[in-house]
Amino acid sequence: MSTAPDPEPRAPKPALVFDDPLDQQSSDDTDRGWGERSDSGGGAADLKRFLDEKPPHHL
Repeated sequence: MSTAPDPEPRAPKPALVFDDPLDQQSSDDTDRGWGERSDSGGGAADLKRFLDEKPPHHL
């Protein structure tokens, strides 16, 4: 007569959180977005960035 092996212990399931998600700060609130100016001060650094980011069909 054989015995069934003991079941392996399961990892606990993560708890459900019912907080309001709009009360929390998201990464969108903290990331730099489009149109924000850098602290480079302009000049040659801006020109280099413009040329680096220009799509190939604009060459």
